Amino acid sequence: MKPISIPHPAEALILAKVNSAVVDRAREVRLMAFDIDGILTDGGLWYGENGELVKRFNSLDGYGLRMLRESGIAVSFITGRKGPIVARRAAELGIEMVQQGVRDKVQGLTAMAQELGCTLDQVGFMGDDIMDLAALQRVGFSASVPNAPAYISQAVHWVSSVNGGHGAARECCDLILAAQGRLSAFLQPNTVILGDVTQ
Repeated sequence: MKPISIPHPAEALILAKVNSAVVDRAREVRLMAFDIDGILTDGGLWYGENGELVKRFNSLDGYGLRMLRESGIAVSFITGRKGPIVARRAAELGIEMVQQGVRDKVQGLTAMAQELGCTLDQVGFMGDDIMDLAALQRVGFSASVPNAPAYISQAVHWVSSVNGGHGAARECCDLILAAQGRLSAFLQPNTVILGDVTQ
């Protein structure tokens, strides 16, 4: 007889707010990909007086991405823009799968899935704009943010409660980890995430 799996109270709290069909999809995720602008940032582009571009990332998101990686779930960045900021943020978090300047995100996600030996049904993607729509419709688990255009938020499986750049990606990470019964490992008093503490 298979033992009954009882979720940790924090996992149960997260899962109670989510449709069971969405939880089932999140449970299958082996690769979780994130757009940058509007998801890991608030979408704002700040330019210095010399033309340098600055983006603001959220440390809660960074820790969530680390928890996914430490749980054996591959994490990737896939973005239509190009620049050193994304590469630097990925390096800080130990994320090696980074695709920049990508117009066809379905193709990009398919290539990453093949590299990992999984199907698009085992891929999750969080995006917020028209360029992300085709990929959001093809993956097994799609997510977005409440300030995305309605045709995006209505097309995805799950929408965060907060906007991009304000912990939306962390909320998504927590959902995936809770669905897979992996969040509880990080709620133990002596749990330490390996590697650099940069969030």
